[in-house]
Amino acid sequence: MVDNKNLDIPNERAQHLLKVLIDKYIKSGHPVSSQMLSRHSGLDVSSATIRSVMADLEDLGF
Repeated sequence: MVDNKNLDIPNERAQHLLKVLIDKYIKSGHPVSSQMLSRHSGLDVSSATIRSVMADLEDLGF
């Protein structure tokens, strides 16, 4: 399980999405789509928004 407190991520939504992405990947061993994150994150965000957040995280080195 990923501990959000030790990550230097700019906002809670990005922290939550990264945590869900990592947890899903660890459990399945398969790539996690933005659509899957949209359905299983518990957030009311579109898959396009998730891709944007993931791009921002990538720019930060995640």
